[in-house]
Amino acid sequence: MNMTSTNPGIVDIASRLIACPSVTPARGEVFAVLETLLVPLGFTVDRFVAGQEPDGPVENLLAWRTTGAGPHFAFAGHLDVVPPGNGWTSDPFTPDIRGGLLHGRGAVDMKGAIAAFVAALAGIPDELPGTISLIITGDEEGPAVHGTLALMERMAAHGLRPDLCLVGEPTSSQRVGDVIKIGRRGSVNMWIKVEGVQGHVAYPHLADNPVPRLVRILSAIDGIVLDEGTDWFQPSNIEITDLEVGNPATNVIPAAAHARISIRFNDRHSGASLVERITAIASAEGGVVTAKISGEPFLTQPGSLSALVAGAIREVTGVEAELSTTGGTSDARFLSRLCPVVEFGLNNGTMHKLDEAVAIDDLKDLERIYALIVRRALGG
Repeated sequence: MNMTSTNPGIVDIASRLIACPSVTPARGEVFAVLETLLVPLGFTVDRFVAGQEPDGPVENLLAWRTTGAGPHFAFAGHLDVVPPGNGWTSDPFTPDIRGGLLHGRGAVDMKGAIAAFVAALAGIPDELPGTISLIITGDEEGPAVHGTLALMERMAAHGLRPDLCLVGEPTSSQRVGDVIKIGRRGSVNMWIKVEGVQGHVAYPHLADNPVPRLVRILSAIDGIVLDEGTDWFQPSNIEITDLEVGNPATNVIPAAAHARISIRFNDRHSGASLVERITAIASAEGGVVTAKISGEPFLTQPGSLSALVAGAIREVTGVEAELSTTGGTSDARFLSRLCPVVEFGLNNGTMHKLDEAVAIDDLKDLERIYALIVRRALGG
């Protein structure tokens, strides 16, 4: 359904989304706004809430439109934002245009990209057969337990499985279109606990100090070189992120010592294999490991999808995109289980910062790029 004549412009769409406070996990108003934008474009919209405390409840939105037998192209993103913090020049949830920039929390990460995709949809003609879907969560910035994973279950229940997927994360570095993410490293956090026996420092033979054992564990971990990187991934790295004894007394040997490590790893490893390796080191010193695997690495080999996106970027902006796997994790790590997926969106220079802002010209370029991608994905 071509609604070009009545669909609001991209700046208006982005402003309406920014104006909805949606600190993770997002609920309510911001989803209602997106629904009112999609329904006139002929989309079926399924809003639902998933999960319970402590990681829920989370609101999600799945929308789809089918115009005949053909490919299924999906756009994925999130409406939740990180807390704005103090010190903004203007209210973070009052859209403010200054000097050609639209300011507001989520302008870049990633309400601007969602606005660009919705605006692009208005110009997609009916005669292009296929399915377009939007996979939008309210919890990407948080635990991400009941967000995109729940949406994938919902898609299966509706008999929907995309052939290609674009995640609208802000991947661009200097200019819109200069970076496309074709993969991401995995992430695992581990908590190490070493127990001992509390006692007086003057009588160490009556106690068991856990601190030296924890130090030996961390020293062994710090000495690990996991790999030297791969053709597409930077080297995996282990970082010690916390060390705690919590002993206020100068003359007491503590009863326990704790540490936390974080590993970002490429596709030479799995979360489970790394947990097993660290557990073996800790166990040798009586340590116990608790782990949380946030995501496994994924790689969409350069091919038709990355070429499609790069070609649209080149045609609209003249920019030659770099294919990259750097940066943190994203929900593409889940969606890669369904189909080839890449990430491409706005300039990431102000994401998560005070006075987050997007250039209006960048929004308009992104709208044109997304429109071209969808047309070509559906065979137009």
